[in-house]
Amino acid sequence: MSRFQTLQPSTLSRDAFVKAFADIYEHSPWVAEKAFDLGQDASIDEIETLHQRMSDILLSADHESQLALINAHPDLAGKAAVQGQLTEASTHEQAGAGIHQCTAEEFSRFTELNDAYKAKFKFPFIMAVKGSNRHQILAAFETRIHNSADIEFKCALAQINKIALFRLLTL
Repeated sequence: MSRFQTLQPSTLSRDAFVKAFADIYEHSPWVAEKAFDLGQDASIDEIETLHQRMSDILLSADHESQLALINAHPDLAGKAAVQGQLTEASTHEQAGAGIHQCTAEEFSRFTELNDAYKAKFKFPFIMAVKGSNRHQILAAFETRIHNSADIEFKCALAQINKIALFRLLTL
């Protein structure tokens, strides 16, 4: 089990807890609020324990809330990235995967795939990009676009929980 390096969640007030964890799930502080409301004990000072709690909250949420959280995520190599409108975490994650180094052709392919994916599924393509490069991301995009809507919805939730773990590990 890994402990947080910069804070001790079990000692935080509700406001401090929500502030610290509000963007672990992209623009969705309700996950942190519900995690706090489940009670504070020393077990949540372990990253994996808090992550499991937050993951369970997402997976047990109603479809509408889950879809809103999925839609809170930016397109990979999308307009928000180009215009500098991503959250700090998203900017760092996309840069770490080299998305900012896309060639004109790669950027064009990302745009085409983002548009086709959203037209088919009605939500953005989500992938935990840490440890991947832009070529691997494009390959995953090209594979997953052929999935069913149900599979992609579940995949998006799984990827969001993976992103959340990566974000928790930085704290």
